[in-house]
Amino acid sequence: MAGASLLTLLDDISVILDDVSVMTKVAAKKTAGVLGDDLALNAEQVTGVKADRELPVVWAVAKGSFVNKLILVPAALLISAIFPPLVTVLLMCGGLFLSYEGAEKVIHKFWPQLLPHDEAQNERIRANADETVDLVAFEKSKIKGAIRTDFILSAEIIVIALGAAAGATLLEKTLVLSIIAIAITVGVYGLVAGIVKIDDLGLYLTKKDSEFQQKIGSFLLAAAPKLMKFLSIAGTLAMFLVGGGILVHGISFLHHKVDDLAHLTGMFDGLTTMLLNGLVGLVVGVVLVGIITMIGKMRDGKQSAAH
Repeated sequence: MAGASLLTLLDDISVILDDVSVMTKVAAKKTAGVLGDDLALNAEQVTGVKADRELPVVWAVAKGSFVNKLILVPAALLISAIFPPLVTVLLMCGGLFLSYEGAEKVIHKFWPQLLPHDEAQNERIRANADETVDLVAFEKSKIKGAIRTDFILSAEIIVIALGAAAGATLLEKTLVLSIIAIAITVGVYGLVAGIVKIDDLGLYLTKKDSEFQQKIGSFLLAAAPKLMKFLSIAGTLAMFLVGGGILVHGISFLHHKVDDLAHLTGMFDGLTTMLLNGLVGLVVGVVLVGIITMIGKMRDGKQSAAH
């Protein structure tokens, strides 16, 4: 009897693991697009950091990302069990934040006079130029911002993975979300660490005796700044694509409109959907930046009048 019970238990475990494996693969496919955005955004977040501080910053953000997952996985399971619509509401808030962040970056790049003066950025530049300054203190705001952005993207990934495991048992959902959470954190930040150190690898190879290695090193040195610039642009675009995508999927009539317009383009419907999501993110972000900037100016005006 004991042997039969053990075999039954092992069989049940085998079935559960098979189901978890299948659902994990489905979740991984569905979250692949967001993972690309996550990689671009996080690589962009560490640009401007001094070379010898790049890996410590990536590690600090990675640790924050693990903490985010420790919060998000049980929270998603709890919310989906108690009040599923709240997941959509929280995602919408995340979509608004990403759209706002993206629009602020674009406006600050091309029309900086429209936004309040960014003294923090000037302080960071002065800190990078001054060897006597403790850069860790100046990196905290960048790390916090990266972890905050990671939280939103991670939330979307976890919710998508949760959708892929719909109808599964609580144990299966927990295993799927845990596997996805660990895999994406290790994968994304491992790649980010590799990307930000490409120039160091190139410099190392240029000092080798082999002419072939020297050519590869020179190529990497030339490619590194271009790659980081591309990732910076891709990271900003990703904010609009992900933020706009969240908002479009959360607002039913907008979702139908985007689908209808996308179907008109036939075989390019996927690309059209992505572009329309990005456009929604851009428009919403610009509106939010305008509203928040006006509120800030009104508040400053009241404080000046009070003084």
